[in-house]
Amino acid sequence: MVSQLGVDELLHVFSFLEARDLLQAAQVNTVWNEVSKTKELWRQLCLRRWSSCRASQMVPGTQTWKQYYLSRSELEFRVESGRPEDFVCKAIAGHTGQIDQLAYVSTNEYRFDGREKSVVCTVSADCTVRAWDLHEGTEIWSSPVQPAPLVNLVTYPQQQLVITVDTQGLIKVWKAETGCEGASFSLLTSCAAMEAYDRPEDPFLLVVCAEGNLRTLMVPQLKVVSKVTTFPHASLGFSGSPDGQWVYVFPQHLDLGPQVFYIQSLLDPLEDEPPVSTILPVNLASRACWAPGEAARLIVMHRNSDCTQMIVTTFELKAEKCRGRTNTLGKVPMLAAFFGSSPLHYSAS
Repeated sequence: MVSQLGVDELLHVFSFLEARDLLQAAQVNTVWNEVSKTKELWRQLCLRRWSSCRASQMVPGTQTWKQYYLSRSELEFRVESGRPEDFVCKAIAGHTGQIDQLAYVSTNEYRFDGREKSVVCTVSADCTVRAWDLHEGTEIWSSPVQPAPLVNLVTYPQQQLVITVDTQGLIKVWKAETGCEGASFSLLTSCAAMEAYDRPEDPFLLVVCAEGNLRTLMVPQLKVVSKVTTFPHASLGFSGSPDGQWVYVFPQHLDLGPQVFYIQSLLDPLEDEPPVSTILPVNLASRACWAPGEAARLIVMHRNSDCTQMIVTTFELKAEKCRGRTNTLGKVPMLAAFFGSSPLHYSAS
């Protein structure tokens, strides 16, 4: 049987094997050993095992995909085993105030070839933003003291940029490698939340301010391309979909459903026309999140119409085009789960 299988047939058979079986097959003979090292076999194993990660997040660096798989598996095993000798704890001193937010600025967190630094940026009540080399436990750079405490930041690893916002709503861009200050923009009010979209060619920033406005700014210029009023003077939260095509904005503690926007209509707004959006038909939404592994599936926890039960409803979001223009939004309730005084039950919508 071994002599009858050609390379293509072996590749097909090996594609159904798990890593342990593939390593055992490599010991049969020279041909099987060579075929078992095929790049695509190990790449697919990586994507299957870590399905929650986008393929673009997995970069083997100078390693092969096989080495990447084995290195990452070993690291996870060491973390799960929890042996003290596998962990290094370093205290990094520098900020004189409370650290309010941190984010990785490394271009990729999934490399194991030793050539990538683990760099984190932090903002603090001491009015500075700082970058740290986690491996060395040292400060790379610190910004000058800013006029107001910094309360949030987002990073653009592909662009090597950091964006901060202070308590007064002043947004600033910083170069991640040097700490040099770039463009700035003032919201003239406090910032409720912001989210980075690190696209290679057109990175942008979504910002929700305390007045209920959703702004879209191009990076690094911080040029405003759209401004939309969502829920005026309400405490807001928002989050973008995994495919980067949708963003939902929800008012907290109000009897209003989340509003979902089609992001492309925020980036390319039409004159005298509102962006493509819809308000989901739910009451008193308390939580919402995107389903993992799905492009645009939104899960919302909310009350029913008489507020006697807590309901979890799942929506599949779709844009509908008419005559070449996106002018409506399709929302498909998929499944609802009801929580109340009665036992949990499900109903398909």
